[in-house]
Amino acid sequence: MAAFNPIISLTTDFGLSDGYVGTLEGVILSICPSAKITHLSHLIPPQDIYAAAFVLYQSYRFYPSYAVHCVVVDPGVGSERRAVAIRTKLGSFVGPDNGIFSLVLAQAEVQQAVSLTNPIYQLKSISSTFHGRDIFSPAAAHLAAGAPLEVLGDPVTDLTRFDFRTGLEAGQSRVIHIDHFGNLVLDVTDQDIPEPAKLTVSIAGRTIRSLSKTFADVAEGEPLIYVGSTHGHLEIAVRNGNAAQTLGLRRGDVVQIDIS
Repeated sequence: MAAFNPIISLTTDFGLSDGYVGTLEGVILSICPSAKITHLSHLIPPQDIYAAAFVLYQSYRFYPSYAVHCVVVDPGVGSERRAVAIRTKLGSFVGPDNGIFSLVLAQAEVQQAVSLTNPIYQLKSISSTFHGRDIFSPAAAHLAAGAPLEVLGDPVTDLTRFDFRTGLEAGQSRVIHIDHFGNLVLDVTDQDIPEPAKLTVSIAGRTIRSLSKTFADVAEGEPLIYVGSTHGHLEIAVRNGNAAQTLGLRRGDVVQIDIS
């Protein structure tokens, strides 16, 4: 039986100037008319799997556990990469098996996963370049309408995952996301910092010697580090400025963090 008021979230790199997002909505509503469709973001940079992984990770925990999260950032569309559906205690996920669910699956244990191979739960004609319309949104809609996950295709156990900390040495952290404000999200969380602790961050020739609680803890134009409000990761910001531009850093860059 379908969950009461089924919920489907959409995350894509489609932008808002074309009809692609509306097409996904139309497919979903044709299959599951009672679905409530929400939108995490459609402004993911084109083909940016890592940004999509973080946006999903940042938001999915605030949804009911019966929600279905459909993610379409798929530079390998039409290739041999798999299309998958995944069930966890914290929600279900549909999208390409390209690592996009890595951060979610680091938190949420997989209960069941399948490759989307059953044509009954797809559109009749499958495009080689629009699997969001033809495969992913139908699968998400059928799940939201109450279809068992196992009917969508064959079981899989070897889901693709990537590790943001690969190649890091002791005392190093990596910028894993840059948000709309230019704040730098690091791969270190508040759980990695013992209480009490002294923290020193060396970044782009500057040193930050304490953890701030608000942006107002430093003067305008000065950098600070704080715990992000939605995910618990440490973030570096510049008060009333753009940290990425001011410090000249990009996603993947390494910063030195000393915790004592």
